[in-house]
Amino acid sequence: MTYDSKKDTLKHIYKVRLFLNSVTRQLKDRAQYHDASKLESPEKEAFDEWTPKLSNVTYSSEEYRNMLRQMKPAIDHHQKHNRHHPEYFGDCGIACMNLIDLTEMLCDWKAATMRHKDGDIIRSLKINAKRFNMPPILVSLLENTISYMKW
Repeated sequence: MTYDSKKDTLKHIYKVRLFLNSVTRQLKDRAQYHDASKLESPEKEAFDEWTPKLSNVTYSSEEYRNMLRQMKPAIDHHQKHNRHHPEYFGDCGIACMNLIDLTEMLCDWKAATMRHKDGDIIRSLKINAKRFNMPPILVSLLENTISYMKW
């Protein structure tokens, strides 16, 4: 009798499906609770005041950075409570993130670009690549994802 791979292939497909569903559950949880800390003090008050102002300035411009400095306590709180921010991990930054964190981070960056009149995800990625000292391979993976998602 010759070997028939169908049974083993179906078993493999089933296992991969389980793992993908586990990743999907993690992403769904992140989608459900993303930035929930912005809805409570001390973040809500700062975002109530500054979000409309930030939408009228260019991301990473001097004016933008000045506004963020004025929001620093709320931003620090936010970053310490949300692991999709590299700052959550202290000095380790992006290097300590996992693929779930990175996926949420990229989705967050894309959504943030949509708040600005001149928002651009590729431009934001280039700025943040320098800001977070991202290795070229990670930048390439994120660019590929942006392209794949047609963002």
